[in-house]
Amino acid sequence: MALFHFHVTQIGRKAGQSVIASAAYRSGEKLHSEYYGEDSDYTKKRGVLYKEILLPPHAPTAYNNRETLWNEVEKAERQHNAQLAYSFDIALQNELTYEENLEVAKKFLQEHMVSRGMIVDFCLHNPERDGIENPHFHVMSPIRPLNSDGTWGAKQHRVYKLDDNGERLRDEKGKYVFDAVPTTDWGKPETLLYWREQWANIVNAKFAEKGLDCIIDHRSYEERGLDIIPTVHEGVNVRAMEKKGIVTEKGQLNRWIRATNDLIKKLKQQLENIKNIIEDIKKDLEIQSTPNLVQLLNEYYAKRNIEASKFSKYAQQKAHVTNLKYLVEITNFLQENEIYSVDDLKQKTRQLSDKKDDLQSAVKAQNKRINELKQLLHYAELYKANKPVYDKLCTIKFKMAKEKFKKEHDTELRQFYLARRKLNEVCKDGKYTVKEWNVELINLQKDCKEKSTQINELWNKSKKFYQVQSMIENMLRKEHQTNKNRDIEI
Repeated sequence: MALFHFHVTQIGRKAGQSVIASAAYRSGEKLHSEYYGEDSDYTKKRGVLYKEILLPPHAPTAYNNRETLWNEVEKAERQHNAQLAYSFDIALQNELTYEENLEVAKKFLQEHMVSRGMIVDFCLHNPERDGIENPHFHVMSPIRPLNSDGTWGAKQHRVYKLDDNGERLRDEKGKYVFDAVPTTDWGKPETLLYWREQWANIVNAKFAEKGLDCIIDHRSYEERGLDIIPTVHEGVNVRAMEKKGIVTEKGQLNRWIRATNDLIKKLKQQLENIKNIIEDIKKDLEIQSTPNLVQLLNEYYAKRNIEASKFSKYAQQKAHVTNLKYLVEITNFLQENEIYSVDDLKQKTRQLSDKKDDLQSAVKAQNKRINELKQLLHYAELYKANKPVYDKLCTIKFKMAKEKFKKEHDTELRQFYLARRKLNEVCKDGKYTVKEWNVELINLQKDCKEKSTQINELWNKSKKFYQVQSMIENMLRKEHQTNKNRDIEI
């Protein structure tokens, strides 16, 4: 299920945080902090699939080194309570492949952060909990901006308050009064809202490109008008405690929220059922006569002819001919389709709509399977392309040589493991039926095309029914209003 999670905090000394330790944890590396004189070693951390530092053009190339970058950030901040970096935690999508998730993440970072002059240290994680993948990426970006020459700039500048004479105001202690104004818009709420919206747009564009029927929404439940109570963020520690059977306050709260949302959903469904029952009772109590459709059409065009009497003689004749032509066409169309009453028309329209909906549902299911097959074939290609590297690795007996080979072929091996895991989820016996997948894909695409043609034909036919139905309903509505007005006059 597609989900939206885009959370940002700040890493600062005031909270007892180390930017070096934070970078080491996210990247799964061992980094040395010159500020604290200690190492942070997270080389045993699992689930780090990708990491990269993206620099704006004016940044020193030395900042491509993670340890160098964050030690320089520490040096630039002299206050004991300084804020050091922005920290983003952004959810990726299980509906997208590893490559597609990486593509949308880098696209967002380049277009909306690096383009603003921000240095971006990002790491893509995909840990599994209870067999469920949780792809996401972390972003760290220094709060202090860079000058055009690559040196660190100021976070904020002073704007002094002035009196009516343009002189600087002083406070009770004789000091000048000023406002500290940030030199960038990176920390503004408006910027965060813009980033959240742009991230949703990029992901949804990728969904649409793949033909997936899902979207993510950056807005809150309240902004979308949904009667849903949002759950609270639990975090790694709370999840770990709950998994061990330890009841936590946040866990209890989220269980209550989920139960309440289920109750609200059931109550709304019950209310909808009651409304439907009331509508059915109203229909049963109404005494309706079923008018003849051809008679109604004759009355409709007779009235149009009367309205045309206001025009010139030539315009009247032209209107009469046009009305007669339409009347004959519609009458023949109704007779060909064996439609003689308003009820027949509604029933036929409903049948066409149902048939079209069934075909669209079938096409939707087929498109889903087509996308699955394309992904499987993509993984099969990755598996085949990178298996020789994996086979070579298996022949190396010495540990040091093996580790060296792993580092040299890290990307190929990651792609191989990813492809093998994805294929094994479908083929438990390890036999990958690539030929059968290709045949199934071709047949599905052919059938999908035929169904789409049928849908277009049904749509063109149903448009004619809708036009006639709309014409009749408008005329009956006008007659009803005329009768109502006549009753009032009496």
